[in-house]
Amino acid sequence: MVAETEIQEAAAGTDALWCDFEALCGCGGRFCGSESEKKAISYLKDRLEASFPGQWSSLPMPFDGWRRTGQSLERLTPSVAQLDCHALVWSPVTPPGGLEAEVVDLGRGTPEDIHREADRVRGRIVLVRHEYMFSPDTVHRRAKYDAAREHGAVGFLIGYHLPGDLLATGSSGRNGADDIPAAAITREAADALRADGDQYPRVRFSIDTATPDDVAESLIVDLPGQTDEWIALSAHIDGHPLGESAIDNATGLAAVLAVARAMAPHMASMQRGLRLCLFNLEEWALTGSARYVDALSPEERDSIALNVNLDSIAGAPRLTALTSGFAKIEDFLARIAEGVGTGLEFYRPLMRNSDHYNFARHGIPAFRLVAGFDDKESALRYVLTRKDRIDTVDRDDLARATALTAAIVLEACRAPSLNLRD
Repeated sequence: MVAETEIQEAAAGTDALWCDFEALCGCGGRFCGSESEKKAISYLKDRLEASFPGQWSSLPMPFDGWRRTGQSLERLTPSVAQLDCHALVWSPVTPPGGLEAEVVDLGRGTPEDIHREADRVRGRIVLVRHEYMFSPDTVHRRAKYDAAREHGAVGFLIGYHLPGDLLATGSSGRNGADDIPAAAITREAADALRADGDQYPRVRFSIDTATPDDVAESLIVDLPGQTDEWIALSAHIDGHPLGESAIDNATGLAAVLAVARAMAPHMASMQRGLRLCLFNLEEWALTGSARYVDALSPEERDSIALNVNLDSIAGAPRLTALTSGFAKIEDFLARIAEGVGTGLEFYRPLMRNSDHYNFARHGIPAFRLVAGFDDKESALRYVLTRKDRIDTVDRDDLARATALTAAIVLEACRAPSLNLRD
C-alpha cells in the first residue's frame, strides 16, 4: 500500500514545487487575454505534456475580452487634485470627456448601508472600502457594487482599507447593459474624497477600455483509477495585472502539479481516478469552472466524489478548509490532518469565492483550502494588489499545504468507499 509519507515527500519534498511556483510568478499577473496569461498557459501545457503525455486536454472558452486603455480620476472640488485609480474588470467606459459627479462616501459601504442612504446615493458616485477578503464577515466588492448600481449610483469607487498607496484590482459588474463605471482607489485617495459637512467633493472620472472577442483555455488532466469515480483537484490559472498573482493563485497551481506528479505512478491501484482541473476565467466571476461543471451530465457530476480546490494556500502558516456546507467533509479532513500532524481549521457556510462554489452548487462535495482565513495581519492582505509577489510566500508554508493536499488526495482516491454527500 502507498504510504502517506511517500506521497507527501514526492509532492512537497522536491525542488519541482518551488520551481513551478517561481516560473508561474515569472509570467506576471496572468490577467486573462494578456501576454502574461498566454505565457503561463504555454508553460503549463509544456509541464503537463512532460508529466502526463497524452493525458491532458485543453478546453477553449470564448469570452468577452476586456482591457484597460485609459483611466483617470480628478478631484475638482473643493480643490483640484489628481488621484490614482485602477478600473475594475468589466467596467464600462465613461462618456466622452469623462463622468462628472459628486462623490458620497459610505465608509465600509455594505448593501444595507447603501439601501439606507439611497437618497444620497442616487445620481452620485458611491465610495466604499475594500475589506480583507478571507474572513467570515467579509462583504464582497461585487455585493457593494450591485447595491450601488441598483440604487441609482452613476459610478462606483472602492478605496483600499490599508495605507501605502495600494490599489486593489478585481471585477465589478457582469458585462451588462446596466453596469456603471467602477474603479479602485488608494486609501489616501479615499481620504481625499471625504465630504466637508454637507458639501460633497466633485470629481471627473474617466475610463477607456477595449473589448475584443477572446478565447481562454482551461486545462484538464485525467489519471484514471479502478472505477469510474473521480476526485477533482482544481486550481485557477488566471490572475490580475498589478503584481505576480503569487499567493492568488500560483501557490495553488504549483501544488496541484506537484500532487498530481506524486500520485500518477500509483493511480492504477487507486479506487478513484484523479482529475486535474486548471480553470481559467476564475477572476471573471468564476466563469471557467461554471461553464465546465454546468456542461457535465448528471451522471458525470455524480461520478465526482469530491472537489479539492486549492486557492491561495500560502502566505500564512495556518490553513482552513471552506467546506461548503458539507459536514462529512470536515470529519474526513480532520482525521487526515491529525494523522499527518498539520493543523487545519474549518468554515462550513458556502462561500462564493473560488471554483469550489460551482461544484458545491451542483451538490458535489467540495472544499477550498486557503491560508490566512480570518488572519488580517497575514500576507493575504495583499492579494489583488501590486504586493502579491513571490516574496510574500514562505517556501515552508507552501510545502506544508502541498503535503497536506497530497495526503488528502491519496486518501480520497484510495478509500474503499467515499460518501461525503449529506
